[in-house]
Amino acid sequence: MKKTKVAVLVSGGGTNLQVLIDYQLEQGENCPYEIVVVISDHKDAYALERASKAGIPSTIRSPFSVMGKEVAQASTRDEKRTAVSNAMLADCKKYEAQVVVEAGCLTVLAGDILKEYADKIINLHPALLPKFGGVGMWGHHVHEAVLAAGEKESGCTVHLVNEVCDGGEILLQKKVPVMPDDTPETLYARIAPEEHEALLEGLLIMCKRV
Repeated sequence: MKKTKVAVLVSGGGTNLQVLIDYQLEQGENCPYEIVVVISDHKDAYALERASKAGIPSTIRSPFSVMGKEVAQASTRDEKRTAVSNAMLADCKKYEAQVVVEAGCLTVLAGDILKEYADKIINLHPALLPKFGGVGMWGHHVHEAVLAAGEKESGCTVHLVNEVCDGGEILLQKKVPVMPDDTPETLYARIAPEEHEALLEGLLIMCKRV
């Protein structure tokens, strides 16, 4: 089986990355993808440890590591995003990745990576897009907004990434009920298992497309 080469972008603990690693190990030769590199925009992301334990190459592409501390501190948010995105693109090309998976990566991608990997980047968002998407809508901010709006259901979305933050084609969604006594933490706990399933399903869909 010819495997789809995948780059995974991360920022934190890497629980979604672990799901992809575990499936790859469980399926062995029958797995349609191979994670060829894990790229973090944060030097202390535990996801890097997960990659190391699985024998997967990893790189750190934070603004400081890419631009240098002084330049990064003097740069705008957009300048940092572009610099990090360009460095991530170089890594993806180096490892000949065919699909890019944003698994909890907080960098909003910009520039050439969106052109060179058009329709080949997927992202997992912790809400039912198009609601509660866009810049600033990540992690607990999303769940707080869902509860404040009095929504009856929430969930997660796997979508293609384009120039519009959280605006690309939706591949699939998983829904969960919002309970009257929910907090951002309890809502997240209900959505998290669905996120793991959704991201894997989204990647398997992409393997059939490339």
